[in-house]
Amino acid sequence: MPSTQFSLTAMYLMGLMGTTLHRNHLLSVLLCLEGLMLSLFLFLAIWSLQNNATSFTTTPMLLLAFSACEAGAGLALLVASTRTHGAATLNSMTSLRW
Repeated sequence: MPSTQFSLTAMYLMGLMGTTLHRNHLLSVLLCLEGLMLSLFLFLAIWSLQNNATSFTTTPMLLLAFSACEAGAGLALLVASTRTHGAATLNSMTSLRW
């Protein structure tokens, strides 16, 4: 396995583990999701460069644009949840509590 593929796989797995294990605060989940999207962007960009796929070169930029939109929506949810619930922890946002 080449070192770039290993590092991108490790980056993706660390973001995935961070999303599943450290989900106390909404901001930490959003940062882990951004790490996942960044690793996917780098993987797609390097893959399209290595395979000389000229028709596939716009896809990493489209993924990056969607990632920026996702970050904006996530930060808007963070601000809205802080205003309504008083905190941005995921434990205080459950609808099953009284």
